[in-house]
Amino acid sequence: MTTDKIIRGEDRVHRCWWCGASPDYIAYHDTEWGFPVHDDQRLFEKLILEGFQSGLSWLTILRKREGFRAGFARFDFRKVARFGEKDVARLLQDASIVRHRGKIESTINNANRAIEMVDEFGSLANYIWKFEPSAKSRPSKITADVIPSSSPESIALSKDLKKRGWSFVGPTTVYAFMQAMGLVNDHLEGCSIRKQASLARKNIR
Repeated sequence: MTTDKIIRGEDRVHRCWWCGASPDYIAYHDTEWGFPVHDDQRLFEKLILEGFQSGLSWLTILRKREGFRAGFARFDFRKVARFGEKDVARLLQDASIVRHRGKIESTINNANRAIEMVDEFGSLANYIWKFEPSAKSRPSKITADVIPSSSPESIALSKDLKKRGWSFVGPTTVYAFMQAMGLVNDHLEGCSIRKQASLARKNIR
């Protein structure tokens, strides 16, 4: 893989190569991906959607995100935890989401596990951000050829989530979650958004 994976848009903004496929991707890249999130509902949503994304493109999930939000009570995990078989049947008929029984049932299970985590740690964010990699463990320069599909931290988080009863949270899924939620800043060197994400991480810390 080469390191010159920067694209320049019509607006003259330099971006990571992967977001050039559509305006939806560009907006997501510029305003969400890599920016730190400490809101429990958003963290839960992203963990769930990364699980649904497995085997599909993120663009497919992104375009269905509002459908998922409507179907899963805006990812309020206390509400989702109360879903029953009627809700599963409803969601299996909902063409606005990815209709996968195992992942739907996993979402309900994970909602219950999230409540347990809040009871133990005070918030989902308190737990998840314990797994933020140290600066020393990160490459000094982020280029396309050094970004992994998983990391020691994502492996550790995945293992601990599974131990706590979560499902569809493999190391690759969890690393993609960490990238998106700003636990790491994997915007490439030369991407105009990298500095913005870096400043947001410093400010929220």
